[in-house]
Amino acid sequence: MADCEPIAHQFMDLTVPEYAYMFGFLQADGHLQRGIGQKGKLTVELSARDVDLLQEFQRLTPFYSKISTRTRSTNFAALHTSAIWALCSLEARTKLNELGLPYGRKSKTIAPPRVEFSGRDYLRGVIDADGSVGFTSKGFPFVSLTTASTAMASYICEYASKATGAERIPQRNSRDGVYNVLYTMEVAQRLTAGLYYPGCLSLERKRAAAASLTAWVRPAGMRAAHTRRRWADHEDRILLKLNSPTAAAEVLGRTVQSCNLRLWRLRSGQVPLPSSQ
Repeated sequence: MADCEPIAHQFMDLTVPEYAYMFGFLQADGHLQRGIGQKGKLTVELSARDVDLLQEFQRLTPFYSKISTRTRSTNFAALHTSAIWALCSLEARTKLNELGLPYGRKSKTIAPPRVEFSGRDYLRGVIDADGSVGFTSKGFPFVSLTTASTAMASYICEYASKATGAERIPQRNSRDGVYNVLYTMEVAQRLTAGLYYPGCLSLERKRAAAASLTAWVRPAGMRAAHTRRRWADHEDRILLKLNSPTAAAEVLGRTVQSCNLRLWRLRSGQVPLPSSQ
């Protein structure tokens, strides 16, 4: 964590790593509620073991806020103590709302900011709040994000593609309609190494988990990770002309999944259309 001196930047300047992280965390795990007139408040409730992070949020906020605790029974423990950070300032709430933190229920509507922001810090905040970092039951490194927001699922897929070369098509699961975006093995190592850099603001336990992934080595005899094959303009033209991932996969010698993802990227503007010849 950073020291206890106030940060010398404008509140919620998302080009500042700490604010980008904080905003991502608030979008995923904060609750902004309206009151009568101009009243209202922002609250974040975490396990008491994570109170250090709430104290950092309090330090980063140049408006009065408070941290309280409560102990109650839950479905997971007979007694559970949590820490709650509460911020009532209208000016602060207005700023957060303008940046993209909605009032009330927000799980499906949150999206990356439309202003300039520090991407890796923002995404780390989202993952700390709604994601998981660690090892699978088989001992393989992984990082995942569960979200109901299409925009958020698309963002992590786009970020990870640029950072690691691993491509994913965001798809809702059939059980509860949310997105479960998962990265494993070396991809998870590369992704977390970039997100959880030395000295970054984060949940201590998530940062420790990310650090533990670096020691993993692919077991002898396990097939090496696939190296991404870049798309050429002539392949994009064939894919668009055939308009069928299955047909294009046979012609281009690629997988149907790869062709399906590339076709989606071309149609959605995620990548530029090929030059005409």
